[in-house]
Amino acid sequence: MFKDSRAFSSFSVNDLQQAKEFYAQKLGLEVSVTPEGLDLRLAGGGRVFIYPKPNHSPASFTVLNLPVDDIEQAVEALTKLGVHFEHYEGEIKTDAKGIFRGADRDQGPTIAWFKDPAGNILSVVQIPERSD
Repeated sequence: MFKDSRAFSSFSVNDLQQAKEFYAQKLGLEVSVTPEGLDLRLAGGGRVFIYPKPNHSPASFTVLNLPVDDIEQAVEALTKLGVHFEHYEGEIKTDAKGIFRGADRDQGPTIAWFKDPAGNILSVVQIPERSD
């Protein structure tokens, strides 16, 4: 039924202008303004729609994962742009840079989480190459 559908994800923010600046200037994504919100264009043809919501509540889960070849480099570059990385304890304990080194422990990918200006959780993730 949806095999050929051009599906897309969406999430809300409380300030479209702040979101536009963050996604375009800090993350370097292609952002188009539409009458309804923002259209993020991702490599490979993916799209994400960001819409305004006056009573916005930030997502408590990761809404967008951005794959990178070198997480150290990505975290350093984003930190220089003023992005603050989250720090977690317990099962997903992050290091001083905010990086969870799951691949080193055979517990998933190496990943670092951060928030957009609306408080939604995003990540940069280094997925190990598979040898299938």
